[in-house]
Amino acid sequence: MMTLDGTNTWVLREPGAKRSVVIDPGPPDESHLAAIEAALEESGAGEVGTVLLTHHHFDHSEAAKEFATRWGCGVRALDPEYRLGSEGLGDGDVVEVDGLEVRVIGTPGHTADSLCFLVPAERTVLTGDTVLGRGTTVVAHPDGQLGAYLDSLDRLHALAAEHEIASIWPGHGPVIENALGALDYYIAHRGERLDQVRAALAQLESQPHPEGLAADELPRRVVEIVYTDVDPVLWGAAELSVRAQLAYLRG
Repeated sequence: MMTLDGTNTWVLREPGAKRSVVIDPGPPDESHLAAIEAALEESGAGEVGTVLLTHHHFDHSEAAKEFATRWGCGVRALDPEYRLGSEGLGDGDVVEVDGLEVRVIGTPGHTADSLCFLVPAERTVLTGDTVLGRGTTVVAHPDGQLGAYLDSLDRLHALAAEHEIASIWPGHGPVIENALGALDYYIAHRGERLDQVRAALAQLESQPHPEGLAADELPRRVVEIVYTDVDPVLWGAAELSVRAQLAYLRG
């Protein structure tokens, strides 16, 4: 349920180019890897120039080294632990493969190592888990930080407002054709959730538990009040976001 329809692996190349860029090879599932290789064959690309990772979560990265080894290329990521080869990846980098240009945007928040990839020729941005094709994402506290995430949303919003990006290709779910609208929603949603968390805290303080409320219990109690619109199966993930919200509100 955390991956919606599964992990989106993106295969990019310039028309007529021999090498592709593969973004987020995903889990070590043979059918998933076979689908990537089939896409490469259908595109006519004979080689993979490099593998890029949006972040370290296993549903995006676990198969990366195995896949890259099969194709004789490296894996570039912000976190050195997930690289194959000497090349890293960071904010402001430009990856060029046979005429294809991919610009790296540092977007920490979902995780500390989250990156987005801007493809200027398509006016699109590949967002990993920073923006999903459906619903909203988790700020994976403590690695993820809400303040950083809000800054990252603002950065993407500015790019959309300046017409540098028109669409979003997410790590899960369908393509979003209206990038600016989606980012407006994401930013508004985060503001609304923070207001709801503040209200939940006030409610809990006004009706204190007779034996007191342990610090470790507080996030789950807030989830139970605020996330009634979310399937309880996902409350564990919601609790991570609440922990990030509480840390943000504490300053």
